[in-house]
Formats: sequence, structure tokens, C-alpha cells
Amino acid sequence: MVDGEDNIKEATWKSVSGIIHLGGTVIGSARCAAFRTKEGRLKAAENLVKRGINNLVIIGGDGSLTGANIFRKEWSALMDELTKQQKITSVMKEKCSHLNIVGMVGSIDNDFCGTDMTIGTDSALHRILEAVDAIVTTASSHQRTFILEVMGRHCGYLALVAALSSEADFVFIPEWPPDDDWPDKLCLKLQQEREVGQRLNIIIISEGATDNKGQPITAKQVEKVVVERLKQDTRISVLGHIQRGGNPSAFDRIL
Repeated sequence: MVDGEDNIKEATWKSVSGIIHLGGTVIGSARCAAFRTKEGRLKAAENLVKRGINNLVIIGGDGSLTGANIFRKEWSALMDELTKQQKITSVMKEKCSHLNIVGMVGSIDNDFCGTDMTIGTDSALHRILEAVDAIVTTASSHQRTFILEVMGRHCGYLALVAALSSEADFVFIPEWPPDDDWPDKLCLKLQQEREVGQRLNIIIISEGATDNKGQPITAKQVEKVVVERLKQDTRISVLGHIQRGGNPSAFDRIL
């Protein structure tokens, strides 16, 4: 919006046909430092008004939706400023006197209040479970313990549901900081599983997991506990951006 010119194009049915099976942001995405400034938002407003645009559909996470809300709140003042600078006419101002915004949360974290499921979450879960299923094979062969770190920032939804769906042995999430004796409980659980014949252990950690003092619980930290106390052959797998890619699930396509 800030750059204007050919970056703002009229969409047609052809623009959105044949893309439902594609993952990622098909129309493209970029961070805009200029939009963080009042001058940048003023330029964005000018580009929109000159094209007669006052309805926006915003697809994104915290940053995109926060920026859109600021833009909405400032809209009247931006219109006054553009009119004062004679960059738009009073007719243009009247036509676009209100900015209407529809916000759609595109985030694999599923961390937005008031939504049942954010766009991308279900597909990310599919990627995580595919990875867990693949890791289980090698973990069982070598009787290893695998520690998987998944995304989610301060929301443990991905880690929790992935743990339930894969029958993981232990899970760490931000919403449920463990007590100081978590190493004892973890080792007891893993030891009990091995004693009944289980050949592997799966531990899933949300990237934002902390203890009850707010200190991060990392995969390296958990690995150290397992290796030093149980002497188990342990590996760490940080899934990273693989969770954000791939083809969308049926649920996300319909959503």
C-alpha cells in the first residue's frame, strides 16, 4: 500500500483460480518498515483513496492485524491531513470517509482469541505428525529418545495436540509451566515406559515453554537431563519452517 503504483492490482477470478492446493502465501507477503511510521501510513492512505479503495481484507498474524487496527483508528486524521496537503480532493475524502476492515488470522500458532482455528494451524499439525511418524521408525530401530521442538511462540496448541495425536511420552507447553521437580517426573515416566518394553520415547517441546519461574525449557536442557540420568541415546530434532510449508490440509482449504 505504501509503494502503490503496480503493487496495487485489481483482482479477477483468474487471480484466485487454481491455487487452493498451494501452501504458503500465494499472493506474496513482505514486512513494511515504512508502514510503522505515520508518514508511511499517510502514503498508504493516499494510494488507497486515489484508487477509491476503502475496504481491506487483512490476512496475517499479530503484526498485520495490529497495524491494520492502527490504520483504522488514524483513518479520519489521515484523510484530513491529505486534504489539507491537497493530495486528495474533498470528493475523494467523502467517498472514502470510512475504512472498513475484515481481519483473517493467518497463523499456525492458533493463538488468537475468538477464533476456533486460525488459518494454517491444521496444515502445520499435519507436517508435525508426518515428522513424528517418520522419526518413530528410526527411534524404534535404535531404541532412542527423540526430543522434538515445534513452533507456536507463547501458545502450546501445536505441541499439545501433536503430543496427543502421536502418543508422545512427555510434552512441555507455555500454558502449563512444570514444577521444579520436572526432571524427576520426566525421567520416571521415560523409565517406566522402557521397563514395560517400549523401545523409544518421544518428547515434544513448544518453542515458548518455560518453567514456573519463567525460565525457558530448551531441547538441549531436556536432552542433558535424559542423557545424564538415564544414559539413553538421545537426539534433538527442531522442525522449524517445515511446519509452515507444504500443501494445505482439507480443513484449511475449506477454511
